[in-house]
Amino acid sequence: MTTASRRRRDTSPPRTGGTEIEVLRGFLDYLRASIAAKVDGAPEPQVRTPAVPSGTNLLGLLNHLTSVERATFLGEEVTGWQATFHAAPADSVADVVERYRRTVERANDVLDRCTDLAAPLPRTGRPGPSVRWALTHLIEETGRHAGHADILRELIDGTTGR
Repeated sequence: MTTASRRRRDTSPPRTGGTEIEVLRGFLDYLRASIAAKVDGAPEPQVRTPAVPSGTNLLGLLNHLTSVERATFLGEEVTGWQATFHAAPADSVADVVERYRRTVERANDVLDRCTDLAAPLPRTGRPGPSVRWALTHLIEETGRHAGHADILRELIDGTTGR
């Protein structure tokens, strides 16, 4: 595979307020923006072509993170987590990126109403995780997959950086 290396400027970690919730939300938003940018504009069909034996593909990572955001912050049930690692064939890159960004907006609307990190996230019919746990989990999950996305995007077209 021939790639022309394209280097994006790295974005420094965010400067946040001093409270715990400002730091956690600042880093989560930073990672969210990083992975959305990594997928946005990636070429078809490489964006959905597995680049490693596990079947992981760039578009599938963002599709999966959309499901994780929905399950964690919006309380939606997800059955078949493995299926979330693949976008539907009819979904364009722009569709998946836009769906992720809309989900993040909805998740942030929920978080805007949560001021106590120890309180559970709102759920219907079952207890939710604490806001602190949810933010920490999404930072870990998004950071992990953003690292995967860095490597996959570089393999696709040589693009590096955040």
